[in-house]
Amino acid sequence: MSITRRTFIKNGVAAFTVTLAVPRFLSDLARAQGAVSRNLIVLDLSGGNDGLSMLVPYTDPFYYSRRPTLGIPAGTVLPIGSDSSGKPLGLHPKLAGLKDIFNQGRLALIQRVGYENSSRSHFFGTDIWSTANPANSTGSGWVGRYLSTLTPPLDPLVAWNTTGDTPHALQSPSVAVASIPSVSRYAFASPTGGSEATLERAAATSIASHVPVDKPQVAFVSTTVQSALATLDQVAAVGQYKPSVAYPNNGFGQALQAIAGAMVKGTGTKVFWVQTGGFDTHASQDTTADNGAYVKLMVTLNDGLTALYNDLKNQGLLSDTLLLSFSEFGRRITENGSRGTDHGAASVMLAMGGGVRGGLFGTAANLSTDPQNPTLENSGGDVHYETDFRSAYAKVIDNWLGGDSVAVLGGNFRKSGLDFV
Repeated sequence: MSITRRTFIKNGVAAFTVTLAVPRFLSDLARAQGAVSRNLIVLDLSGGNDGLSMLVPYTDPFYYSRRPTLGIPAGTVLPIGSDSSGKPLGLHPKLAGLKDIFNQGRLALIQRVGYENSSRSHFFGTDIWSTANPANSTGSGWVGRYLSTLTPPLDPLVAWNTTGDTPHALQSPSVAVASIPSVSRYAFASPTGGSEATLERAAATSIASHVPVDKPQVAFVSTTVQSALATLDQVAAVGQYKPSVAYPNNGFGQALQAIAGAMVKGTGTKVFWVQTGGFDTHASQDTTADNGAYVKLMVTLNDGLTALYNDLKNQGLLSDTLLLSFSEFGRRITENGSRGTDHGAASVMLAMGGGVRGGLFGTAANLSTDPQNPTLENSGGDVHYETDFRSAYAKVIDNWLGGDSVAVLGGNFRKSGLDFV
């Protein structure tokens, strides 16, 4: 007897697994620790995150000689052990919550992630990370291509973008992505209210139900309207979610709360996109003062992710969730004359979730200015990549989402030892 996804779900599978075909889903079960449901949160640290201020090589003397005002004092960092090369590392002092998660074994820090000849352009760099193809920054997004491999029909909320414009990484010619930056404002627009608005919505639904096969443009519009209307009640339910912890009262915190609510309410979402910006710290970066620019960035990141982690843990959903962060590039090693850092190359990726094998992956760069230093590039000015960013994507696609990374990424970027999931 064949088993449909509907039957599978009816017998207990969480609603946000409905987009997976059964054979691939069963393959995912076999490969990825027996989990029965999976979702992915992609976190964009927009602007170019300074990985050397997030994950501090506090015993490297060149870190302090090259950053006389931005170097974080060794006595204030939060030590988390040594990497495989034996170099001690510590988190920024404002990342206490993330250190707790690291100690629980549910946070992985992947060092020196990037690609050859790193672009130092915000737009071009973001496009490269989005397409997962340094040779073609205009193609479809890597997440969009993954979603295109799922067996239709897909849930209208299979992907949820918490920003205004659809990120390049989610773009695909065959999968629509819902952009919902505000749950409370996601509603049927009507100049009237009450019963009149209800009737107008019913009329719009009826009109959209007509899908003429001989007019593909009209059919496309009608189908899109149907999908949008079908999501109204689901999103409204998310707005009623009462989290188990208090989220920060800022845009990042509220976006994460909406994501948790969507999971709890079972909206059918497979991939979430969230962004927090301000990482383009050319001047007055200030990594230590309470009101310093980078300190505020770390507080926002720490408080938001810690709230999400604890909320999902309390709701019993942590084991089903993986968060993966990226930033379009890192920062230069030596601080500039404005007490900031300019556009660099490789940086740090974070992976957090109940199925994460926490720890330090990769090795820290030696920050010596020696021109022969193999861990640096650009005449010793930037950190040279050790792990191709597509290797991190491949691990997520294969081991977490149950997909085929070679097909999605257009090549084999699997890397042994990168076993964070």
